[in-house]
Amino acid sequence: MGNEARRAESELDHAALQRASLQAVREAIRSGRYRRHTAGLADGRLQCNLVILPQSLALDFLRFCQRNPKPCPLVGVSDTGDPRIPTLGRDIDIRSDVPRYSVYRDGVLTAEVDSIFDLWRDDFVAFAIGCSFTFERALAAAGIALRHIQQDSTVPMFRTTRQTVAAGPFGGGMVVSLRPIRRADLDRTVEICRRYPLAHGAPLHIGDPAELGIASIERPDWGDPVPIAADEVPVFWGCGVTPQNAVIRARPPVCITHSPGHMLITDVDEFAETPILETQGPG
Repeated sequence: MGNEARRAESELDHAALQRASLQAVREAIRSGRYRRHTAGLADGRLQCNLVILPQSLALDFLRFCQRNPKPCPLVGVSDTGDPRIPTLGRDIDIRSDVPRYSVYRDGVLTAEVDSIFDLWRDDFVAFAIGCSFTFERALAAAGIALRHIQQDSTVPMFRTTRQTVAAGPFGGGMVVSLRPIRRADLDRTVEICRRYPLAHGAPLHIGDPAELGIASIERPDWGDPVPIAADEVPVFWGCGVTPQNAVIRARPPVCITHSPGHMLITDVDEFAETPILETQGPG
């Protein structure tokens, strides 16, 4: 049996990890045994989008996040050259703890890889941005079904004509994620999501996708399409893929992000008032 066949045989599927502990999920990702989307995994933990840039662009990107908190709720920043973000997890390694990474060079997606040990540089700064996967547990607990989890697929994401507030070279259109919600559940959905400002909070738009410049919800820019039933309405949230759209526009020499739907899972409780783990004292 070849190496690829052995690796495929050892890989875990999504269902096998849905009830696993945070540590088991992280180890499966770190070892390369799980490389798919993270929706529905490690319930109760803050999930994050990831953007890694050279230090020369870090301040402009920090400003971009501060000016666009709805699609880019910043929850953690690494020290320059350090592949850890200890405020989010005591053993997180940014180089291996995301199931799949996207590598951009001069604004062009050139590769998708399972780890970035060989790409890491001493001038890199990693940014963790809150993800809407975090509030999905609360919606499910309230009996509000989420189609992409039912289908074991990646949430659909769309470029829009709604513009972000620019900072340096970063700007351009906002990206949104879509979840069909029953009309009877709309008010509860908005109220529940409003509790999670670090995970994009309440929806940006409810109803006609054309008002966001989306021509067809059957053809997402990222992720997988989902059907919308007769008693459902398309509901759109700010999305942490917005920075990837900004990176394409800014054309930095190099940028590494999570691949859409493949998040960094942190140790931070999703109900935490601030996304910072308590530091341990000496001893």
